[in-house]
Amino acid sequence: MNQNLNQFSRRHFVKLAAAAGLIAACSSGEPSEWSAQMADSVLKRHPLLADKWRYEAGVVLTGIQQVWLKTQEQKYYDYIKSNIDQFIGPDGDIQTYCLEEYNLDQINEGKLLFLLYNQTGDERYRQAAYLLRKQLQTQPRTSEGGFWHKQIYPHQMWLDGLYMAAPFLAEFAQTFAEPEGFDEVVKQIMLIERHTRDPQTGLLYHGWDESKRQRWANPETGCSSCFWGRAVGWTMLAIVDVLDFLPQHHAGRESLLAIFERTASALAAVQDKATGLWYQVLDQGDMPGNYLEASASAMFVYAFAKGIRQGHIGEKYQAVATQGYQGILERFVEIDAQGLVNLNGICAVAGLGGEPYRDGSFEYYIGEEIATNDYKGVGPFIMASVEMER
Repeated sequence: MNQNLNQFSRRHFVKLAAAAGLIAACSSGEPSEWSAQMADSVLKRHPLLADKWRYEAGVVLTGIQQVWLKTQEQKYYDYIKSNIDQFIGPDGDIQTYCLEEYNLDQINEGKLLFLLYNQTGDERYRQAAYLLRKQLQTQPRTSEGGFWHKQIYPHQMWLDGLYMAAPFLAEFAQTFAEPEGFDEVVKQIMLIERHTRDPQTGLLYHGWDESKRQRWANPETGCSSCFWGRAVGWTMLAIVDVLDFLPQHHAGRESLLAIFERTASALAAVQDKATGLWYQVLDQGDMPGNYLEASASAMFVYAFAKGIRQGHIGEKYQAVATQGYQGILERFVEIDAQGLVNLNGICAVAGLGGEPYRDGSFEYYIGEEIATNDYKGVGPFIMASVEMER
């Protein structure tokens, strides 16, 4: 009873706070929207997002980039530039980045280099982008040419890696006229989808080990055992963003659209009907300990909303996106005493293997820390808000 009352109070407070913000903004002639409110909260909390070149910071900056493209407010561009400039040396070297780690996560923040290069023409940004491209040219691969997720995870492809590398490579291919980059992007997405898709549910397993030697890997298929929400979220983000750059006439475009539609259908089938949200382990919402998770829900809302807008999937998914976004606002969003936006209910981290060993079990996924304002949730929430506000 107390938990239900607290949930009701929190939802009611968010709605009142949103209404108050809207009234205040309307009086100044400016619309109040969650994308800008969350972006402004990030700017106030974190003058700099990280002291290392990190994919998590790149996720947030990508969301803020979308707010800047929408509003053209200089503060958002300046924030992106200051966060990237702290790492870019005079010759385009990237401080704290190590190519020889062959870590796909390290590619993600490089997406912001294209914006800065296009806006300034500064060669440092082009050189830095080529440095990251060099990593992908020599990235260790499976026997079929699939990128290993990291050097330290041999023979393994993870869904996470699609978002880390594929949109970067697609935009690189467009920006610097490298058509073979488009072929590589399509190949990577098709490979991992083929190996990780479950034929019964249509959902994607978090990882695949070609060697089938990992303890987390099914000895027959090489797949991990669970459908982790954020992993599938990374996949949906990767595809919908890659399609922004992949030429309309490219031979692989229809294949990517088919993958996107198949996965969208599978996700709609496991959406929680009461809240519009998605569970940490997608297909086991009735299992004790499983919980509705914010980052995956935001990723799916973004992908559905953008996919509908771009004509990649049909209007029948509009209700899925709308219900999902409303669920996020009601269950996860709060405004604190300083007027800053908080996003609750974010899985802090999840992976496979490593030390201590992560076995990919249901118990593992539900046992990881649940955080507030983790960058991996904040960035997708900003992105989802931009799309829903359109």
